Amino acid sequence: MVVEEKRKAIINWLDENAAGFLKMSDQIWENPEIYWEEKFASGLQADYLESEGFAVTRNSAGMQTAFIAEWGTGKPVLAFIGEYDALAGLSQVNEPVKKAMVEGGPGHGCGHNILGVASLAAAVAVQKWLEANDISGTVRYYGTPAEEMGGGKVFMAREGLFSDLDAALSYHPSFINMASKASTVAIVSSSFLFKGKSSHAGGAPHLGRSALDAVELMNVGANYLREHVLDGTRLHYVITNGGQAANIVPETAEVHYILRAAKPDYLLEVADRLRNIAKGAALMTDTTFKEVVESGYASMVPNHTIADLMVQALEEIGPIQFTEEELAFAQQINDAFGKKNRDYIEQRIDMLGLGKEAASALHAHSDQALMGVNFSAIDEGIVYKGATDVGDLSQVVPTGALVTTCFPTCTPGHSWVNTACGGMSIGHKGLMHAAKALALTAASLYTDKKTVEKAREEFETQMAGKTYTPLIPKEMRPPR
Repeated sequence: MVVEEKRKAIINWLDENAAGFLKMSDQIWENPEIYWEEKFASGLQADYLESEGFAVTRNSAGMQTAFIAEWGTGKPVLAFIGEYDALAGLSQVNEPVKKAMVEGGPGHGCGHNILGVASLAAAVAVQKWLEANDISGTVRYYGTPAEEMGGGKVFMAREGLFSDLDAALSYHPSFINMASKASTVAIVSSSFLFKGKSSHAGGAPHLGRSALDAVELMNVGANYLREHVLDGTRLHYVITNGGQAANIVPETAEVHYILRAAKPDYLLEVADRLRNIAKGAALMTDTTFKEVVESGYASMVPNHTIADLMVQALEEIGPIQFTEEELAFAQQINDAFGKKNRDYIEQRIDMLGLGKEAASALHAHSDQALMGVNFSAIDEGIVYKGATDVGDLSQVVPTGALVTTCFPTCTPGHSWVNTACGGMSIGHKGLMHAAKALALTAASLYTDKKTVEKAREEFETQMAGKTYTPLIPKEMRPPR
């Protein structure tokens, strides 16, 4: 597809300014910060946008590493969503063999250094394009912390900071170029802290009240609950405190649960049932407990109208052209995981339950170590078992979701591999591919208000009269 001349200016501007954005991504990659600690990344981005004429509001929704940057006036008001938190323990040099840059240190194993900068680059490219063509509209970039754990967007959504948006464009690095029409699960993460009475385990066990017994009984109850929930519902747990010594009746014990379900309202039902199990465990052991909710993400509401615009934008841009050196780098990584590229893709198809058309499209390119081609939205109707706080955004405003190829075909999520590719040319190409697609999608929305209205109508139909309800307690505040 030939890019219209006026829209081509967006691509040209991004090409001309790519070096600066790639440098910013690399700086964030070189200075990884885990959730709630992203001072360097958020400061770097906020300062840059301020220098480009955006009005920046920092400490959004009470979060020290969150900010909102805005430029322009009038409708539509479109948002570009940025993230920049890294993952603990995934430090890695940009080489195709596992080798930590800092042993045990954090690393961008989910590519959020790429994610945030791609969205930021798109926002600035659109700003320049609107200004040059005297087109009205408001551009916003949301710097959102703690996507991996904590959920910065949840606090923003709860505070109404997305409520006046007409549409939002989200992005994530992946092994494939496409717009997504899939949903994600809703998730709640809680710790249950039990308290009993300590005592000599041999001499006076009758005087003790074991908090560990309560934890174990709760886990037994949760295991029986698994039979009586809807398919696709998940209950994961780990005992984070089981006592200090076997000859002491444990006074305190703790278990951490993560619950997943396709819909937020059903997830709340399951959470209530688990809470009742905790109450029962406490009654059986004559102990008490306190629940501490750590995070809660709503499920994704995919907007097909915006996704179709993203597919069109990818077609305009064309595929990513990877070099022989990049393909060899990726293949060395794929080989390290012990499966042929085609076998790994087949596993993905089975895991996601993709239909024949989607499977056929993937099979056509599944021998490649890097898939530079652009796909249509082949995941329509799928519910990914992962969760993201983009789900909370999508429950408030029509939201499009884009992914681009930044990682090899056989890459597992949250791995050292993603860190390696995110700090070199493979990740760089995926970043700029995303920036162009996001910017072109936004340009379509700014110049076609009927499509904006269509996206809103679709959103209203999907929500079916339901209003957004955060999955975190009203009293919960982000850490400072």
